[in-house]
Amino acid sequence: MKTPRLTHIALHVQDIDACIRFYHTYCGMEIIHQRHHEPKRIVWMAEPDRETDFIFVLMNGGNDLELAADDYRHFGFALESKDAVDQLAANAREAGDLVWEPRQEPFPVGYYCGLCDPNGNYVEFSYGQPLGPGANDFDKLTDS
Repeated sequence: MKTPRLTHIALHVQDIDACIRFYHTYCGMEIIHQRHHEPKRIVWMAEPDRETDFIFVLMNGGNDLELAADDYRHFGFALESKDAVDQLAANAREAGDLVWEPRQEPFPVGYYCGLCDPNGNYVEFSYGQPLGPGANDFDKLTDS
């Protein structure tokens, strides 16, 4: 038997349209499928070119979360540079979505900031982790 592969995360959210806007704005995710089963609305979102790899499933009818500032459960997205993390953080700060200011942590965490989505989930944007963009620069990042 092959090892199972993570394909999606499904979230019940209170304001599905606000969550769609958040994940589109900050993560570049697009709606790839949606259906309505009154009163339920189900939306699949994916990053470009990852539609068959990993998706978020958003479903209305959930409750907002109330995570403490020191609760680090989150979804993680990699960016292409520290400057990209800083720019995203500046945009999120202006919109009132920033919860963790950009910071550098020892390997393997790298440079990151954190946002709060409209449902209360924390979302990390990082550079310099051994995952995603910047992973090929891994050796350069760990030597400094």
